[in-house]
Amino acid sequence: MIRIWLLGLCLLLGACGARTPVPSSVPELSSRLPLTLLIQRQQAGERQDWLLVLQAEGPSLRWSLLDPLGVPLARQLLTAGEWQNDGLLPPKPEARELFAALLFALSTDAALAQSYSPGSWQLSADGRRLDPQWSINYRAPLEFSLSDGALRYQVRALSAEKP
Repeated sequence: MIRIWLLGLCLLLGACGARTPVPSSVPELSSRLPLTLLIQRQQAGERQDWLLVLQAEGPSLRWSLLDPLGVPLARQLLTAGEWQNDGLLPPKPEARELFAALLFALSTDAALAQSYSPGSWQLSADGRRLDPQWSINYRAPLEFSLSDGALRYQVRALSAEKP
């Protein structure tokens, strides 16, 4: 019985340790908010299209993931580095991981050093890397791909307010 408890505890701690980090405060972003993004999720030859609306609400960010018909899939509020459910939708770990990776991808280069711990990220000529698994490759500031090895997301802005 103790072995089962230890195994469960190890699995739980391992799952917590592999989460994508989020900064304790909202970093400077490369685009003004609100922002609407088209996200194309690709896994094992299957593709899904989603819409993401990102809005500022005081010191928080509201993330609303919708299907093409406008049905909410996930809604989260990021406040002081913590995710909170927004509305009656159950939390979706995949959506939280995607939102955390998108926050990193949308942050300005200057904000990365202030918002993310040293050694947890790298810049390259064509993109960025965020530990533990995210790779971001840019075609334009608001057109890029995110990959964690198994999943790939193509992201582009549908609307962006000019700075």
